[in-house]
Amino acid sequence: MHGVKLFTGAAISVLLLALAGPAPALADTIEAALVRAYQNNPQLNAQRAQARSTDENVPQALSGYRPKVNVTLGTGYQYQEIQQLQRVPPINGVLQPNSASLTVNQTLYNGNQTANRTRAAESQVSGSREALRVLEQTVLLQAATSYMDFLRDSATLEVQRSNVRVLEQTLKQTRDRFNVGEVTRTDVAQSEAQLAAGRTQALTAESNLTTTRANFRRIIGNDPTNLAPGSPVDRFLPASIASAVNLSLVENPSVTAAMYGIDVNYLQVKINEGALLPTVTVQAGVSTAYQQTLSVFRTNTASAIATASIPIYQGGAEYSLIRQSKENLAQQRLNLETTRDQTRANVVQAWGQLEAGKAQVQSAQAQVTASEIALNGVREEAKAGQRTTLDVLNAQQALVNARVALVTAQHDRVVASYSVLNAVGRLAPQVLGLATTVYDPSVHYQQVRDSWAGVRTPDGR
Repeated sequence: MHGVKLFTGAAISVLLLALAGPAPALADTIEAALVRAYQNNPQLNAQRAQARSTDENVPQALSGYRPKVNVTLGTGYQYQEIQQLQRVPPINGVLQPNSASLTVNQTLYNGNQTANRTRAAESQVSGSREALRVLEQTVLLQAATSYMDFLRDSATLEVQRSNVRVLEQTLKQTRDRFNVGEVTRTDVAQSEAQLAAGRTQALTAESNLTTTRANFRRIIGNDPTNLAPGSPVDRFLPASIASAVNLSLVENPSVTAAMYGIDVNYLQVKINEGALLPTVTVQAGVSTAYQQTLSVFRTNTASAIATASIPIYQGGAEYSLIRQSKENLAQQRLNLETTRDQTRANVVQAWGQLEAGKAQVQSAQAQVTASEIALNGVREEAKAGQRTTLDVLNAQQALVNARVALVTAQHDRVVASYSVLNAVGRLAPQVLGLATTVYDPSVHYQQVRDSWAGVRTPDGR
């Protein structure tokens, strides 16, 4: 009976670790872990830098509206000889020609290519923001999963270690009974074999926990210490699977990113079609030159020239580009349908896993209760000679398996709720109410959109 009490007490402490309940004052919470991952995950910060890089496509496109100004300076030495009529002696000498010119070029019309490039760049910015949302949700889901993985694996390790302690006590009792002739050598061997198997399971659980700890640090940024229980996020989920599917087709960032991809490809068709239209430019310039010839000391020039260029035939490449961009547009529209179908399937799958997880927790709890009763009954029957040592060991292993199954079911239940929120497209700090400043990509965009000059980034680099 002493062994039974030892196992039950240790197992209850493990379940308290995995189940939601009052957390220690200084415990690390799943919300705090999500905040650290959101702020410090290097993969996520790299994607933010990628989004800021995409922002620069807009001022690059807007540069097509702006004038282009060039200043040219020249100086040097030049020997010049002028041979005139035979009766006039030649003129020769060394000159030091100097020149300076200012030229301004302005495009007035280019088949609306600049306007379409600007709109395409803005769609690319919107698409990059949705790609950032995709990775944000992925990182938050990975962080929640790794947090619950560590709780599950640490609880499993404690169950296996408790099982080893019980098996050691059982082996000791079996040997004592063998010494007084109550059991046979076979019973002792069975206890020894079960203890060896229990130690193997404990070592496997310890190895799994080491791997989980490394993943926790990789995703969240620190080693797990004193973790509080994690709880599901059902309160943020839609009321039904139908509403979840409908919401995902509107809010899932993979879907919205594909929509912006259609805009980009459509505008690329318009850009390529603009190459068939005339281009009108104006060039204005002033220049001054000194000592260009032996007979002229200085020359001043001012000009303003309008030029219209009408493409007639450029070898057919422009027509090929138009056809190619139309095919790309058709492909992107099909990709959107594929993304919608995949999103719908992901929501249905995640919702099904969540519903199954709820039922599995209840089933596993019932299994644990029944296994505890069965183990106590088998132990009592073994004392009366109605059960063998092997029966006791099997009942004890069944209880261990039931407790591991319960811990796993509790883990899967929490992770499944985060997976549904991710599939819908609402796994975000704003929805979860995380205590962190939300990264706003529009801030950098507004800082650089109308920038005419400068090489420093808004953060000073």
